[in-house]
Amino acid sequence: MKIAIAGGTGVVGRHVERIAREAGHETVVLTRSQGVDLVSGEGLSLTGVDVVIDASGPSKGERGNVVEFFERVSTNLLKAEADAGVRHHVALSIIGAAQVNAGYYAGKRAQEDVVTAGSIAWTILRATQFFEFADQVSMPFGPWVVTPKVRSQPIAAASVAAELVRLAESAVQGASNDAHGVHEVAGPEERQIAHLMRELLVARGDKRRVLELPLPGRFGKGLRDGTILPSSEAKLDDVAFEDWLAGSHDELSA
Repeated sequence: MKIAIAGGTGVVGRHVERIAREAGHETVVLTRSQGVDLVSGEGLSLTGVDVVIDASGPSKGERGNVVEFFERVSTNLLKAEADAGVRHHVALSIIGAAQVNAGYYAGKRAQEDVVTAGSIAWTILRATQFFEFADQVSMPFGPWVVTPKVRSQPIAAASVAAELVRLAESAVQGASNDAHGVHEVAGPEERQIAHLMRELLVARGDKRRVLELPLPGRFGKGLRDGTILPSSEAKLDDVAFEDWLAGSHDELSA
């Protein structure tokens, strides 16, 4: 099976590419370095591709309007898929994005709307925050590391990638439509992002302290009131944060 991966060099996408290759699939990573601009559609050709996995996200320079980013990328992908006869589209989204509908989550809701309204058969995988998220959203401030107040059930990015590949395989090669529609995946237990950051600092031998602060507005409220926690229908991964942390020692020390 030939799988095209949008965002194939990102936190999840790089794992998708590795896992798909290890499973024997042919992979194509859709990146600017390969002459593909997902936002403009320039260089986007999906000839011979069976399924597209979209794990893309805006770069720092594209975060001014995340709704526009996800709408344009999804629209361009779906058009290229229709032109090339791609059989299925798998999109990575976030649990609670539609309910929060603010900030980055508004972009993910827009992405879901474009995908579900399109002509290509689709699967949406809604995931909770990644373990890697703690590092990404924390800011150094003197002897402190400032972290937003977030209630989540975080998961390893590699586990999300494995589920994306599984769904893509099942949607294209499976005998049923069980992999179609909306799915959820989450980590094994609820954890505050600030707690994860504290453990990360200890693992690095970093003596700074973590200061947890609530973000303002609807976006901040959605992060801390349980809106982004998984439903009872979610598939729960069995990789605990401590196990992920132990396996990530080389990366943490780099």
